This record gives sequence, C-alpha cells and structure tokens, in this order.
Amino acid sequence: RKIAFYGEWIESHVLHFMFLHAPDFLGRHSIFDIAKENPQVVKDAVGLRKWGNRAIEIVGGRPVHPVGFRVGGLHRIIKKEELLPLLKNFNEVEKMARNLLEFVVNLPIPEIEYDLVLMSLKGDREYPILKGVVANNLGGEFPEDDLEKNITVEQKIYSNALHYRLKNGRPYITGPIARFNLNYDLLAPEVKDILEKAGYKAPLKNTYQSIVARAAETYHAVLEIKKLIESYSEPPQPYIEAEVRAGKGAAISEAPRGMLYHYYEVDENGRIVYANIIPPTTQNYAAMEEDIIKVQDLIVNAPREKAQRVVEMTIRNYDPCISCSVHAIKLKILRE
Repeated sequence: RKIAFYGEWIESHVLHFMFLHAPDFLGRHSIFDIAKENPQVVKDAVGLRKWGNRAIEIVGGRPVHPVGFRVGGLHRIIKKEELLPLLKNFNEVEKMARNLLEFVVNLPIPEIEYDLVLMSLKGDREYPILKGVVANNLGGEFPEDDLEKNITVEQKIYSNALHYRLKNGRPYITGPIARFNLNYDLLAPEVKDILEKAGYKAPLKNTYQSIVARAAETYHAVLEIKKLIESYSEPPQPYIEAEVRAGKGAAISEAPRGMLYHYYEVDENGRIVYANIIPPTTQNYAAMEEDIIKVQDLIVNAPREKAQRVVEMTIRNYDPCISCSVHAIKLKILRE
C-alpha cells in the first residue's frame, strides 16, 4: 500500500510542479516553452511520472482509480518479482528525481515572508503518509480521529464549497508545505543535502515555496519505494479478514495535496449509515482566500494581466484538485 501511495505522490507532484507550476516562476505559458530551453528536465518529468504510475499499477491493478485495495489489505498477494522491475535502471530513476529537485530549488521563487498556519500528520520515525498524529505549527497535537473536534466548518454564501478553520478561527494549510515544515528531519539525507546546498530547509516561509516541498517529497518517495521493495517479503495472505459488526471509525492519510480524512459509521450488516470525507483542497479554501490578501502588494498597482497572473499563481501554490482547478478566475478590479 505504501508503494502505491508513494507512487501517487510522485505522479501527482511531478504533474503539478513541472507541468502546471514551474512555468509560472519562469514567466512561461506552458511546459512546452520550458522544453524548448531545457528538454532534458522535461524528459525527466515525463519519465519519472511514468515510473510513479507504474508503481501504482503493479500494486493497485491500474494507475488511475486503482482497484487492488480492500478493507484489511489487498485483493491478492503481490509477488516480489512483480515489484523488481521498478528497481531496474533505478540509478536513472533516482537521477531524474534528483535533477528535478535541483531544477526546482534554482527557480526564481518569491522570497516574501508571511505567517503560515500549517497542519499535517506528524511522523514518529518516518515521514508521514499513512499514519501519525495530527500536528500544527502552533503547538497543537491530537489523534487523527479527533480532527473534527479541533476544526470548524462554515458555508459561504458565495461558494458551494465548505470552508474549514481551526477552533481559534484561523485558516490552516495542509499539504506538502505543511508536511515539510512539520517533518523536515524525517526527509531522506540525500534530499536534505540538495535542499540545504540551495539554502532551503524548514520552515519554508510562504506558499510559493510549496513547489520546493513537492519536489523534495518526490525525491524522498522514490528513495522510499526502493527501500520498501528491497525489504519486502510476501505475506501468507493478502488481507486480514474484517468482522462485520456495527461500529464507527476515522482515519487520515496524507494524499499528495494534504490530509485526507475519512469517517464512517456502519450498522450490524456492515452497511454505511453515515460518512464524512474531508479532502485536502476543501481544507485549504479559507487559506487560499487569505493568501490573496497577503500578496496584495504584488497586485494592487499591477497591470490587469499581471494582477490576474499573480492571483492564478497564488492559487496554484495549493495544487487544487481537478474539479476545483478547472474553474477560470474572473478578475474584477476597482481602482480609486
């Protein structure tokens, strides 16, 4: 399961930070403009994303909406020889991940600083992806099934999306920059070496630097998949049988975009009678809106085209999910 989840981080992160976000920092319209100037880094992005998709496919049955998982484990035992092709030419795979991180840390990223409230899972001995306690950079820490007790939700009259905040009313950010700042010491040494040579380490100071966190997590995920395959031994059975009974439970995993919360109540027949899913993009809405205010100095006196570009770039820092990101921004400017 971890191999597939890390594969998802890789394919999702690379798609966002190379194909959608990097052009913003270079003043380019698309990845095709970057390809003309630096074809190798684009080839690395395509190759690494393909490798991440392959990791998902081997474990989950297909790279998009995988079907191999079930309650208690997987539908079948994954044989070690099925995973070994991922290690073929691994030096080239690692080189691609390293090259992409080195490319990102050298981008002209805005150096403005502003207050960030961050929340993610916090790992004990490993960078969190499937388990941990929920922590924030204000000193708060609580079990993952207590998330709803520690946040508030509101419906805005101008939006169909729910907006989440901490109990103190402050918006919070979940996602790579939150994981990075709260778990920096748990990143692979190879990753931290590149970061620190370029002058980056926790805490990152603004959401534009989230692109650095994504590239760092991508390289880390590549190294973790290698370790998991090398240490893997086939289990006696693919899943643990779950007893059907009434109950309730909650858990959080770290999706590429941030904390993904699931809560379910089931009856004695195993039917779900209540469910609540809080995806990361929803948790980030309030922070996205506040970010536009934080960067107002870059917008207020700018020409319309530049102002719109800054707004779009600021929202793209959060890598909104597909259903959110396809909406166009209608910019209305009122000048005194």
